[in-house]
Amino acid sequence: MRINRFSMFREGNNAILRALRYALISLKQIYHGIFSQYAKDCDVIFTNSTPPIQGAVSAIIKKYKKIPLVYNLQDIFPDSLVNNGLAKKGGVLWKIGRVIENFTYKHADKIIVISEDFKKNIMAKGVPEEKIVVVYNWVDQHAVVDIPRDQNKLFDAYGLDRNKFYITYNGNIGLSQNMDMLLEVAKSLRTNPDIQFVLVGDGAYLDEVKRIVAENQLDNVHLLPFQPYEDISHVFSLGDVSLVISKPGTGAASVPSKTWSIMSASRPVLANFDENELKEIVNKHRCGIFTKAGDKEAFVEGILRLYNDRGLCKEYGRNGRQFVMDNLTREVGTGKYVEVIKSVVKQ
Repeated sequence: MRINRFSMFREGNNAILRALRYALISLKQIYHGIFSQYAKDCDVIFTNSTPPIQGAVSAIIKKYKKIPLVYNLQDIFPDSLVNNGLAKKGGVLWKIGRVIENFTYKHADKIIVISEDFKKNIMAKGVPEEKIVVVYNWVDQHAVVDIPRDQNKLFDAYGLDRNKFYITYNGNIGLSQNMDMLLEVAKSLRTNPDIQFVLVGDGAYLDEVKRIVAENQLDNVHLLPFQPYEDISHVFSLGDVSLVISKPGTGAASVPSKTWSIMSASRPVLANFDENELKEIVNKHRCGIFTKAGDKEAFVEGILRLYNDRGLCKEYGRNGRQFVMDNLTREVGTGKYVEVIKSVVKQ
């Protein structure tokens, strides 16, 4: 493995400086991809979709070097900008994004997508089905395992009562995660002191969450910072149930990768999400409860159902772990990537 590193100024919040940074990075990548000593011996290009112009940069290198390109699509641009409220469909930024997207798809020999919904999305944009391979993002089944509650150090570290029923959210606390609804649910359930909510993470909406929690005196909501990666099993084993949640319209084209970590830790998934492939997985494999994004009443019913049936919680957790072992291990996922790369090299 040869690694080319180059210096670049830090990414800030200024949109113009961020755009300039992306442009400079792209020029550096084109230079290294075409003219560096080691690039001359390459037989295939493998690239990711972040930042969003990276696929187009790789397509330019492909056209010059005339070698196959495998594009790993983790985030559909510019759809993601629209979902997060950063662009309007049909607006200037969206149109520019569509040009970049189409250019990348046209010149990619294979496109690896992370869900069947991603596949349907880009097929609707004219990408031939034979170009697309679905490979779920895998989880390290050895790194994320069930930690028994009496051995989970986070309970002692943050003064959590091991006898309570915990609903955990792990990840980005941003604008699209529907924290407002989650806190409304916590407020409605605080009459039952056995039911507790733990939010582990950081993000643009964290300060507002802290304000709402303090203003409403939600003593059933606990806010924890991101934990070191080596404690990931403790994080995902903390709750009796773990959440996958979003505002309506922001999660239609994705299955959050945290879903697999929840399952790997043998915890049931409680989803309040746009109806997509996640619903089919959760329902078909009986690894949790799916409710429609924004449906607060169904969400509360799901919480109470799991709270009142701990045996069902355990069953859903076991089913989730089995789904991971059958479909989402590192060995299965990387093996599929290797097969795709070999297929384009043989051509």
